[in-house]
Amino acid sequence: MARSTTRPVVRLKSTAGTGTTYTTRKNTRNDPDRLVLRKYDAVAGKHVAFREER
Repeated sequence: MARSTTRPVVRLKSTAGTGTTYTTRKNTRNDPDRLVLRKYDAVAGKHVAFREER
């Protein structure tokens, strides 16, 4: 897949403070603000909000 400025790679960091991260791509046209996804944090043992890191 070609790299694009429209869909950059972003790191999602856990808001639980465990240091767990996910990497994903996002569409900056549809979601220009920081991305927040609810994903599983294995260290915390539950689903928590993961926020885009800059």
